[in-house]
Amino acid sequence: MYVCVCNKVTDSQIRTACENGAHSMECLQRRLKVATCCGRCAECAQRMLNDATAARPDQQLHRVAA
Repeated sequence: MYVCVCNKVTDSQIRTACENGAHSMECLQRRLKVATCCGRCAECAQRMLNDATAARPDQQLHRVAA
C-alpha cells in the first residue's frame, strides 16, 4: 500500500528501512523522502515507525509518541 503518494513510498519500504536501522522520521525522510512534500503521510509514517521501533527493544529510546 502506498503511504506517501507524492514520492511513491510503500508501507513495505518503510518497514524495510526500519529493519535496516531507520529510527526517526528524519531517517525515513533522508532514505525514502517520505513526508517531505505535502505532509499528509507524516502521521501514518510515524505510526509505522513507532510500531517498528516498539517491536525492537534496542530502539525504544528513539520512539516518538504519536
